Amino acid sequence: MDAYINVLRLRQRNNPNHFRSERICFLDHLFSRMWRDKYGEFKSSEPDHNGLGRRLPGGSWDLYAGIIPTFCASNKTWGVDIDEIYAPVNFQNDHWIAILISVPKRHIVVWDSIVKHISKAELDEIMEPFLTMVPYLLVECASTDEERIKYSLEPFTYERQTVGVPQCIGGDCGVYALKYMDCHALGYTPFPAAFCQKNVKQIREKMAHDIFHETPGFEGIEDKSSYYNDLDMYG
Repeated sequence: MDAYINVLRLRQRNNPNHFRSERICFLDHLFSRMWRDKYGEFKSSEPDHNGLGRRLPGGSWDLYAGIIPTFCASNKTWGVDIDEIYAPVNFQNDHWIAILISVPKRHIVVWDSIVKHISKAELDEIMEPFLTMVPYLLVECASTDEERIKYSLEPFTYERQTVGVPQCIGGDCGVYALKYMDCHALGYTPFPAAFCQKNVKQIREKMAHDIFHETPGFEGIEDKSSYYNDLDMYG
């Protein structure tokens, strides 16, 4: 999963004009995993009289400032230089979805390749850490009072898009999650007709090819089959 996220980050750094905006960024799966794992600590920590001072997950400020992920770090600040954030999210180690966080709209879009796999109640629980902690982070990390008053601690909203979102058969959810982010970031809205189950084998092979040939560090690896298999993206 993260290997192809690195491809997108590298492409954005080298050819920003290919993307629909320079005010977007891609995060790896560690962001969503950490934020979901540590959300209980955030909720249980006591805020100060301004509603701040809660315990955010480790590395949150570095995420906010674009210092991490370190591969092709953007060094761009959320809400100042970055308006939209793409990230993969894993559900119970057997299903991947993609999210797009819009800071200006205070809204998150979810793309899910097997909608029936996650119930509305389950998705509400998955999304709660992002809906709550992203606006909190923007306020907590704002460098000036002027910046801070632009934001609110009120939770973001979200929607799971269903119309025009390509659907898959089990086993390809990771490929689909990556392709949602890839296509949308390049400005393909609606998603192209070629993005479909019939072409998923070719899509996966192209992703594997791109990882091997575009990402530094793969040249000396003789057996690349494990990376190809990882594009099934379970777990």
